[in-house]
Amino acid sequence: MNSRNVTVIGLQWGDEGKGKIVDAIARHCRYVVRFCGGANAGHTVRVGDERFAFHLIPCGILHDGVHNVIGNGVAFDPAVACEEIEGLRQRDVTVGSDNLHISSAANVVMGWHKLEDRLSESLLGKGKIGTTARGIGPCYADKATRTTAIRVGDLLDADVLREKVTRIAAVKKAVFAAMYSHRERLNIEEIVEEYAAYGGNLAEMVSNTGAMLRRAVADGERICFEGGQGSLLDIDHGTFPFVTSSSVTACGVPSGAGVPPKAVGRIVGIVKAYTSRVGAGPFPAEQDNATGEWLRERGHEYGTTTGRPRRCGWLDAVALRYAADLSGVDELALTLLDVPGGLADLRIATAYRVDGQVVDQFDPAAGALARAECVYEDLPGWQGEIADARRFNDLPDEARHYVERVEALLGRPVGVISVGPDREQTFAHHSKLKDLI
Repeated sequence: MNSRNVTVIGLQWGDEGKGKIVDAIARHCRYVVRFCGGANAGHTVRVGDERFAFHLIPCGILHDGVHNVIGNGVAFDPAVACEEIEGLRQRDVTVGSDNLHISSAANVVMGWHKLEDRLSESLLGKGKIGTTARGIGPCYADKATRTTAIRVGDLLDADVLREKVTRIAAVKKAVFAAMYSHRERLNIEEIVEEYAAYGGNLAEMVSNTGAMLRRAVADGERICFEGGQGSLLDIDHGTFPFVTSSSVTACGVPSGAGVPPKAVGRIVGIVKAYTSRVGAGPFPAEQDNATGEWLRERGHEYGTTTGRPRRCGWLDAVALRYAADLSGVDELALTLLDVPGGLADLRIATAYRVDGQVVDQFDPAAGALARAECVYEDLPGWQGEIADARRFNDLPDEARHYVERVEALLGRPVGVISVGPDREQTFAHHSKLKDLI
């Protein structure tokens, strides 16, 4: 294992604060790599009074000398990427071929993917998954189908692009009419012109990123692999079918970035001090009450990408143990610890009761999880703000006990603690990455 490298993944249903932790680590790395997901991800970084919301661009873009890589495992939306790049440049952030590299093998999110996403969700009605309607799922579906997929490299050759768009558009037109009774003319020349223009704008940044990263691994360069979404949304191991469409655990790094498994390095699992979820799906620890509303408002729990309100609830140690074991997490980063402050009492789910039986193992099957009731452990809350804490001993006794209980229940050290959105509100605790934080 390359111990210099770091993989950062979320251990819940996303929105754990991965961007903030990646930003803290990135300044000490040579490469920061997105290996999964697409523009449905929303990573937020605060720098002084400025707030940056990233959807496709890796969080290392704010640091000089860092190579930011969008790997082959990403569902790449060139429209979003171009908009994001231009927005960063307008804020005097340098973005170009020297610090942003896009895999030529990444699959492209096309306009028809977004249309298909909306049509599918509408057809499902109350049974819908609750996607972001960004076309991510349909893009990955076409990746698996292969004959209806377009890759980033195809955008650089107008003739190749025209041939593929012409062929695929005929398929999409027939599918949309048959499945959704939707008849819309797809203008081939307009589509080719639009996406060829994206290819022209991005051409200098498109490359064989897998070869670049394997060379970096061989040379001992430090790499941070930046996960998207959260482990409980993983296509294989999440709460299927209410999941995303890619492998978002540490298991997805080798295939999504094009590196050997030993390159994954030390794995940091991000844990929010409570739990939230966007969209449909089972959520045993959800508090659909005043407590959940209080956490939502205090934690500003609205989607970075969609603005949708997030469902909120207590910390779920059963789900967290599962996610941490799945990726082989070495240490935890406990974020948003400031948010529960002010509640008189806190609760952590330590087991489930399913069909009258107490179980301590997480079963991601949606049916079993929908029947699960949480067995809670109660802990005293803390009063007052902790945003000024810069070390563990600055925290009140109750907050320190909460951190220690998380460590005990998950069997892993809390290496990093975050008590607010700003860069300086993150400090090392029991981390072996103290030179990075």
